[in-house]
Amino acid sequence: MSESIMQWNVSQRRMRSLGARAFTLIELLLVMVIIAILAGIVVPRFAGQGEKARQKAALQDLSNIKTAMATFEVENGRFPSTDEGVAALVTNPGNLTNWSKLFDKVPSDPWGRPYIYRSPGANGDDFDLYCTGTSGQDGNSDNIHLP
Repeated sequence: MSESIMQWNVSQRRMRSLGARAFTLIELLLVMVIIAILAGIVVPRFAGQGEKARQKAALQDLSNIKTAMATFEVENGRFPSTDEGVAALVTNPGNLTNWSKLFDKVPSDPWGRPYIYRSPGANGDDFDLYCTGTSGQDGNSDNIHLP
């Protein structure tokens, strides 16, 4: 066999082996379509999870504050006034002899705003306690109250 034919055979074998190892455009497009479909299924499941987590955190905070308010009432014979607010759990609002610090700092809601506290409550309750939710506006449907 001549030398040029041998070189041609070697180069043909190399090209075949390289071609067998490379991806075609169609294979790459198919992989991209599969990834897009998976992203279309998975991403919506995680969208909005941050907001749900903030709402759950607000409910947990409200529960903790409500418990601290009950402790304040047991120790001092009354609930904090509206003016004293949640801050009465952090600093003594007056000359209360049985007062004890129940929080290290005044808690704020997961959106960085203060919790709303009113005493006495609107419906004959001892107090109202809630947060204004995502909008930050009092009286909206996104206000978060304990059940």
